[in-house]
Amino acid sequence: MLVGEERNKVDQIWDTFWTGGLTNPLLVIEQFTYLLFIKQLDDIETENEANAALLGYENEDKIFGPHQQNFRWSKFKNLAPAVQFKLLSEEIFPFIKNLHPDNEASYTRFMKDATFQISAPDKLAKIIEGIDKLELDEEDSKGDLYEYMLSKLASSKINGQFRTPRHIIKMMVEMAAPQPSDIIVDPAMGTAGFLVTAEEFIRKHHSDMLLDDEQARHFSSSMFHGFDTDPTMLRIGTMNMMLHGVHYPRIDYKDSLSKNNYDKDSYTLVLANPPFKGSLDSETVEESLLRVTKTKKTELLFLALFLRILKLGGRAAVIVPDGVLFGSSKAHQSLRKEIVDGNKLSAVISMPSGVFKPYAGVSTAILFFTKTGAGGTDKVWFYDMKADGYSLDDKRQEIAENDIPDIIARFRNLEQEEGRKRTEQSFFVPVEEIRENGYDLSVNKYKEIEYEKVEYPSTEEILKKLNTLSKELQKGYAELEKMI
Repeated sequence: MLVGEERNKVDQIWDTFWTGGLTNPLLVIEQFTYLLFIKQLDDIETENEANAALLGYENEDKIFGPHQQNFRWSKFKNLAPAVQFKLLSEEIFPFIKNLHPDNEASYTRFMKDATFQISAPDKLAKIIEGIDKLELDEEDSKGDLYEYMLSKLASSKINGQFRTPRHIIKMMVEMAAPQPSDIIVDPAMGTAGFLVTAEEFIRKHHSDMLLDDEQARHFSSSMFHGFDTDPTMLRIGTMNMMLHGVHYPRIDYKDSLSKNNYDKDSYTLVLANPPFKGSLDSETVEESLLRVTKTKKTELLFLALFLRILKLGGRAAVIVPDGVLFGSSKAHQSLRKEIVDGNKLSAVISMPSGVFKPYAGVSTAILFFTKTGAGGTDKVWFYDMKADGYSLDDKRQEIAENDIPDIIARFRNLEQEEGRKRTEQSFFVPVEEIRENGYDLSVNKYKEIEYEKVEYPSTEEILKKLNTLSKELQKGYAELEKMI
């Protein structure tokens, strides 16, 4: 989480955008991202040049040509404001828009309509100076920067679908453990946080795949898929993936729940926090989803979508509002029945309501399931998360209490969870019991509370004590009367 001096730096840059007439938070984030992208292109080029010089080979994969050296951040950041403004608006911005000439690349398609909207040279110079002072050497710091900028969005109802706390995303990816052979999708991707974190996991745990030509091509062009209906998010998400070394991510403009989404049996891993934005017009929803759960609620329809788009054996790690776990409607029950009886539900992680503050106080849970098409659920692991490392109020300050390391460790060793009592934070529940309870998946349905036995004094002792207190009170009154 961005704190202290770095947060103040971002606030100052944001204020400069604001005073320059750019007051729409999404547009500020978009323009901010363009400049960060330009800066990091130079950082990448500088690193490639240093590696080539160290190892004694020619750097053939150059971003900037001989006549484009002034396009590099390290060069133009020192120019006069008027020169910076002219160079950026007339040459550098068109350059990044056409960075990938391949019209099939998602970056090219989404950058086609991008516009440079900073209106004055002095404002641009101040923004460049501010960005240059940001310390963004680590990947976590980039994620923290995005998260803090997204926190400035005024309406969580409209834009909350792409704001998932980074540490929650990292936990889910650690538990899902993406593999080199996976085909990963987020059908409501926002800024591509899940895809970026999955990419980081692969690099950390399976770096050898990048040494194999075929696997490296898969990593760069066919491993990561993301969909959204907001062009700004598509641009930001694509740039985000490119900066993380995924040059041709399969990112597309798509309403995932609509009849125009033909995906079926296509992916091996779904990572998502789909929007909980109420109801949709059932006439626009793809019919196969309605056959699984006849509803207009997006949270239920997305779960049905995940089952459809996964290949057999494909896994899902997805966030749902608590209502999905215990809702009594026919649509809720039929969907839970399909996940439990028709596929394999592995785990339910119940999260405290403060996890999504200050945007919303909704209680949520994470479901882990595998598409089998033939059942397979024998027992479900429940974990009652009490703390995520941050205070559960609107301030979300870092605290010592954090269940996340325990959750990851226990999930990786589920065989050791056998025999744990229902009074503990995690335990198994057999599928027969879940069926008997109408497929209720809320942890409180199965958790047992251990009450401490309290010994109270007898009535005789209480009366004796009251009598003693009464005598002491009368004695005090008598002494007070003598003093008057």
